[in-house]
Amino acid sequence: MRSFWTEPFLWIHLAGIAALPLTLELVWLGLAVGDPILPVWLELVLVIAIGTVPVLWMQLTRPFDIFSILVLAVKPEQLTTRQLRLLSLFKTKTNQVVAVGAAFFMVWVLWTIYRDAPVAAAVAPFGSGWRIAGLLWAGVAFLISNLFLQVPLSVAQVLLTSESEFGATEPYRVEKVPQDFTLPGVRVNQILPFSISESATSTTPSPTLSSEQK
Repeated sequence: MRSFWTEPFLWIHLAGIAALPLTLELVWLGLAVGDPILPVWLELVLVIAIGTVPVLWMQLTRPFDIFSILVLAVKPEQLTTRQLRLLSLFKTKTNQVVAVGAAFFMVWVLWTIYRDAPVAAAVAPFGSGWRIAGLLWAGVAFLISNLFLQVPLSVAQVLLTSESEFGATEPYRVEKVPQDFTLPGVRVNQILPFSISESATSTTPSPTLSSEQK
């Protein structure tokens, strides 16, 4: 097992992908409201503009800081060397390529949901005259859906990093974290009630005393 796999924040955010089916169902319900009042391509562009563009732009310019949960984020100065190395891995070109690929995949998913949306008309959250409200609902739900896909995918990419590559990665400069990463919510010293020290995960054996040192 790679030493950085013991970082709990990685697994917390990787597990976020489990919420994706639920958020996509909310998109489906929003698109099921009423009949289209705009050209199909324009309605799709509206939902994509709300749901895909902001998350993709974030991942390409200021990736989501995984050392945060809901409305809390760990202060950059409280991050360990291992955690700063992990942040460096989120700023690679590979992660940007993954983000773009995920965005195109989600646009395809949106089209399939839009096409089948009339099936859910009976359980739509608004009446048939609220098409615009339904599109806005779908846009916000699609935004959350993109977030629940993009962040876990970037985490998965980092988890695939080899131990040697991780060891050779330079820790991200603490003072640059706030300007290069998206830190949501209030910054605190600690979020999780426990932490795994870097020394506890080190595989380097402890040096033994020589006969002269004893």
